[in-house]
Amino acid sequence: MVSQEGPGAALPHQTLMMPTYPSNCLYFAKALEGSVPTLSTAQRAPPKLNILLVGAGLGGLATAIALTQAGHRVTVYEQTPMLGEVGAGIQIPSNSSRILFKLGLEPYLKPYVTTPENIAFRRWQTGKVIGKTRLLPDFIDNFGASYYVIHRADFHSALCQRAKDLGIEINLGAVVVDYDPELGSITLKDGTRHTGDLVVAADGIKSVARKVLLDGEEMAFRKPGFAAYRAVLDVDRMRDDPTLSWILERPALNIWIGDSRHVMTYTIGAGKAFNMVLSHPDTSDPATWDAATALQSMRTEFQGWDPTLTKIIGMVEKTIKWPLVSGTPLNRWTKGRLVLLGDAAHAMLPYMSQGAAMAVEDGVALARSLSYMQSPDNLTEALALFEKVRMIRTGQMQEASFLNGKLWHFADGPLQEARDRAMAAEVDGLPFSHSPNQWSDPATQMWCYGYEAEREIDLAWAEKQETRTT
Repeated sequence: MVSQEGPGAALPHQTLMMPTYPSNCLYFAKALEGSVPTLSTAQRAPPKLNILLVGAGLGGLATAIALTQAGHRVTVYEQTPMLGEVGAGIQIPSNSSRILFKLGLEPYLKPYVTTPENIAFRRWQTGKVIGKTRLLPDFIDNFGASYYVIHRADFHSALCQRAKDLGIEINLGAVVVDYDPELGSITLKDGTRHTGDLVVAADGIKSVARKVLLDGEEMAFRKPGFAAYRAVLDVDRMRDDPTLSWILERPALNIWIGDSRHVMTYTIGAGKAFNMVLSHPDTSDPATWDAATALQSMRTEFQGWDPTLTKIIGMVEKTIKWPLVSGTPLNRWTKGRLVLLGDAAHAMLPYMSQGAAMAVEDGVALARSLSYMQSPDNLTEALALFEKVRMIRTGQMQEASFLNGKLWHFADGPLQEARDRAMAAEVDGLPFSHSPNQWSDPATQMWCYGYEAEREIDLAWAEKQETRTT
């Protein structure tokens, strides 16, 4: 329950009607009624599959771990010659951390994560706090797990080590050039072919498998016309400056929001580094971007913003610019013995910080769906169950991410003023029942962070069985 005392208090979730957007009201209503089915004796021993999994990114490794713990034999094929992740910070929200700990990753992650106490939205020009989400203790109390931030490389390293400890075989330098959905096979660049009972393609936004699944067509991407600079600073330089050291005193996410732009910051590396993401309008072709001028371009984009922020930006010595794109909902994720998940199926904008979390949910949802197989002949039915449930969830999250991109980027004026007024209660520690801050809004919180992927599969299976008997 959310306490009604203290900063950022909200009304109890139970007093709220279920949201229509984002919507999963049937799940929550059924969960409260105790109608979640349990596995029958026959379902406790589903067939164990030989699974080929393509892609050893965050989502691929989390899925490999979930499937292995469910008793399947998983072999991973990764195109890069060495395991590792590029990039900077990433968030592990409660709906993801709860799953990861269940998969045995708590001791692997704990040395690297930072646990922010809150999320503060700040006015672009002055840094004044205009919105606030209290993460501690609320997210533990309400959703059973903390909200973490971590360096992507550390997150990936933890997943790699857990996978290795489970004995999962990871083949590096294995470039998959073709898939045969009917045979359940993959063909590598060197001409070798490998066949399994199921092929799981977690091969990212540039997925080869997706094109095969869509019969040679490519998914249309939604390009909102934004890009993001990413940078990591050494916190020691900031601590030496008394005008900046305050931002490091307690772990938190800070987000400056303004006209078509925002800057998100938080500490990573167990508090030893300061992560920055600077989103801004950019419709140019990434092929024309010049790394040599990126640093000055970034500083120019945010001239005139809060002096504290621009001072931090001035300390950045190196930055990388990334285009922001979102996938469009696919009409299917499965074909024969092939299934997509993660960014290959549902790439999304980063404004809900749920991209990797959705892939983690995919992994346990797939493992749960396969648990309902009575024999290998039921594979198609199990994959259809997974596809139906996950398409709904990830499609809604894609839209929620787009919505945040709109809410954060109002120009100064009536919409911005109304938004800020609507967030005032959470800043002042007063009770509230709704907020344009989706991290604070009780209905959106429940839908986003209270979601349990395995239980959603259980409910969909129960509904399917009920339909068969009526």
